[in-house]
Amino acid sequence: MAPDASDALAVRQKVQLFLNAACTGNLDLLKNLAQQLDEGNDLSKTVEAIKDANKRGALHFAAREGQTEICKYLLQDLKLNIDSKDDDGETALIHAARQGHTATAKFLIDFGADPTIASNLGTTALHHSAGIGDTEVLEHLLSRGVNPDLESDAGAPLVWAAGHAQEAAVTVLLQHGANPNAETDDGITPLLSSVAAGSLACLELLIQAGAKVNVSAGGATPLHIAADSGNVELINSLLKAGADPNVSDEEGVKPLQVAAARGSRGIVEILFPVTSKIDAIPSWTIDGILEYMQSESKNQQDELVNAKENNRPEDAVSREKNIPEVTPEAIKRAAESKSRGDEAFKRKDYHMAIDSYTQAIDLNPNDATLLSNRSLCWIRLGQAEQALADAKACRALKPDWSKACYREGAALRILQKFDEAANAFYEGVTLDPENKELVDAFREAVEAGRKFHGTTEKNS
Repeated sequence: MAPDASDALAVRQKVQLFLNAACTGNLDLLKNLAQQLDEGNDLSKTVEAIKDANKRGALHFAAREGQTEICKYLLQDLKLNIDSKDDDGETALIHAARQGHTATAKFLIDFGADPTIASNLGTTALHHSAGIGDTEVLEHLLSRGVNPDLESDAGAPLVWAAGHAQEAAVTVLLQHGANPNAETDDGITPLLSSVAAGSLACLELLIQAGAKVNVSAGGATPLHIAADSGNVELINSLLKAGADPNVSDEEGVKPLQVAAARGSRGIVEILFPVTSKIDAIPSWTIDGILEYMQSESKNQQDELVNAKENNRPEDAVSREKNIPEVTPEAIKRAAESKSRGDEAFKRKDYHMAIDSYTQAIDLNPNDATLLSNRSLCWIRLGQAEQALADAKACRALKPDWSKACYREGAALRILQKFDEAANAFYEGVTLDPENKELVDAFREAVEAGRKFHGTTEKNS
């Protein structure tokens, strides 16, 4: 290896060790490596400039792992920028709050971190604290005047708390004046989210706070969602609060029909007396409704399967591909990098694994497995956009690989693109019908789509 290349590799290894020290809380090692990398220049500027491929520095990593002492050193001694953002627009405070590191998050808040800064996805520390139910950080933020209705692309913090069935977080937010009828761009309210999450406790808290029960998102009302999930307690609570059982969704279906199609006899018995007669159903009895709707549901599922089969893409062999040549030496080096990535993944060091898989991909861009592995790493780090990009690239290389379909579906599911996720999972099922993981994922994506968008089947 040439001297310059050897020096560059040594620096790279020190940088990785430095960031790892921030993760593990090894302050002495971190200080020692910082001095070595600085070489007597400006220590603060040197440390501030040390970033990984996603522009995450030592402060981001320390906060993500709850290493408060490392954060104190970086902020108090080196005066680093507390609100510096990584490539995802996330600050140290957002990392700490998302991972539930209460003490670290509170230290950062007290030291002056701006809690209103949102990530590229629009989420703040308040949203993450609400979503995981960290009421201590919630109280800490709200007591400092942070708006309880801070908006994000996925809704206000109350939507997050209710959607994750975080009863205590819902209580705290409502006590601080959060709007119980805040809506996302898709019309989803905290009450709709609580029903989708199956949380009776959150639902009743929101009803007491004045949440509207006759709302809809994608045409589905809370009653539709509760009927689809088969939750009798939710149905009773909604009806008691004045929910209208005769509102139809976008396809003209009432909650009673949804319950009947799912075979939820108990809910049909509750809704039957309060639902106006539906002329399309020939026998207006509980048994007649159940029989008719389950027959209709089966016919619709058969039509969906047929439509999928008739619209399958052309065989991948017929597609034109521009596959670059890879030398045997490059393949060997890529395998070595992959091995390092696999070892890092086993240690749950996903950033190191991504770095190794990236090196392997650069050496051998034809190996779909590398993209699949890196996509999974992004998933484990909660970076769905990057995971989706790798999954799509993986499928382009190996379109008949069911695992590539699963990777794409998993990323889309995190992004709450449930219809697209269901399609990806379904394509995987057609390639590997015996794969229970894919079959279950397809069903879950369909159910999630129904709950959040009020649909009864996915587009082909």
